[in-house]
Amino acid sequence: MIYLDNAATSYPKPEPVYQELDRFARAALANPGRAGHRMAMTAEKTLDDVRHALNQFFHGESPERWAFTLNCTDALNMAIKGVVNEGDHVVVTDLEHNSISRPTRALEKAGRIALTRVASRDGYVAAEDVAAAITPRTKLVAMTHASNTLGTVQPIEEIASAVRAAGALFLLDGAQSAGVVPIDLKATPIDFLAVPGHKGLYGPTGTGALYAGARTDAAIRAWREGGTGGDSSSELQPNLRPYFLEGGTPNVLGVAGLGKGIAWVAERGPDALREHEVELLQQVVDWAERAEGWRVAGLWDPARHVGALSLFTPEGISPQELAGILDVSFDIAVRPGLHCAPYIHRNLGSFPDGLLRLSPSPFTTADEIAAFLDALTEITAGVA
Repeated sequence: MIYLDNAATSYPKPEPVYQELDRFARAALANPGRAGHRMAMTAEKTLDDVRHALNQFFHGESPERWAFTLNCTDALNMAIKGVVNEGDHVVVTDLEHNSISRPTRALEKAGRIALTRVASRDGYVAAEDVAAAITPRTKLVAMTHASNTLGTVQPIEEIASAVRAAGALFLLDGAQSAGVVPIDLKATPIDFLAVPGHKGLYGPTGTGALYAGARTDAAIRAWREGGTGGDSSSELQPNLRPYFLEGGTPNVLGVAGLGKGIAWVAERGPDALREHEVELLQQVVDWAERAEGWRVAGLWDPARHVGALSLFTPEGISPQELAGILDVSFDIAVRPGLHCAPYIHRNLGSFPDGLLRLSPSPFTTADEIAAFLDALTEITAGVA
């Protein structure tokens, strides 16, 4: 299989991730923080170690600011529903994945908040447009760092600074950027950072994290309330980070694997990993400029792009048809459709069929991209 769907979930994982999952499951898979025996303490130390790794990788304030989540969607919901109150105003963009669009739209439809959706231009959101959307009632600005449909990287340093100056909280969706675009939480005024474990950090599915900075302490409510392994006598969720946001048994096995993924990425460096993926996409962009009926969606700027790219398909064959043929006849995995981001497709004019997205990884080769392009050429020649 030529796997070009890494924007959804990275595959394969680095070998140390597989090895750690097997080792940990056999030797240390106890319930962290719920007992004093050695296996439970080993499990708890694993969580602490990976918190430290996340904090070091993203330059956070402290490891306790990181709460483990089920995935990036869970982290985004935790931030949005944890801080937004009746009568607040929230700003989002048309690039958003449904993980931001759906919870904010649901709050708007329920009459609880006012919502402004800032339009992008060629796949990029301008900082001045976000600043213009902020009002005295704005509680939260939530947006993606890199579009999961277009791969375009947003100018979050400028946007975050504008949000901070206006007194609102800034939530960054790092689903497509964590691991491939450097994020410095000390240098950039980001209040919440939501990251998945299973994409650019090369952990298993069912892992993610939310970073909640100091400005969120007075605002956020607990998202999941329950056992924390400590202070069991308290009637309410203990107001102690990170356990305040971590009710219930965490996916300690997944977190153990995630730790090895973070180490693998840190050793190679996000910039090097992104550059490899963007170089592969350049092959596709060059081909699309020559091929009849094909067009790259959004503005292609290699310096402001991650390893995801979507294509308008030739007339007469839908993205879904193409993806099906690629899978069955050529053993190539891609992602067709709306990519859980319908608003940007309305902006682009690709709604409702969507686009054909490919997303390579550090393990993808130039020969595999060439095979993908040969397959597209063969398929569309038969349609013409």
